[in-house]
Amino acid sequence: MSAQLACYEEDVPVEGTLRVELEAEHGTVEVALVRDSDGELHAISDICSHGAVSLSEGEVEGCTIECWLHGSRFDLRTGKPTGPPAVRPVPVYPVTVDGQRVLVDVDAPL
Repeated sequence: MSAQLACYEEDVPVEGTLRVELEAEHGTVEVALVRDSDGELHAISDICSHGAVSLSEGEVEGCTIECWLHGSRFDLRTGKPTGPPAVRPVPVYPVTVDGQRVLVDVDAPL
């Protein structure tokens, strides 16, 4: 597979998230589409590597997202945790904006 339509640009709020499910070669992938404080769009796994809960329910600050359950924070560009309790990164995926269409390639994590 390659990049596929995830949503439209206006669907993702400023400093907010939108949860989507996309089809990958190995099955369905839960993705959090996130707009950071600069307006840039990111696609990151929606599943926290520490608590296995939805990251799209967390808060966005700058270029990080905080897991609502235990407070782990992840860098939206790299997926790396920026503080405990998480120690493992989460996958991030390439995002392309084509007009108003937001395309994500879940088969090619960064």
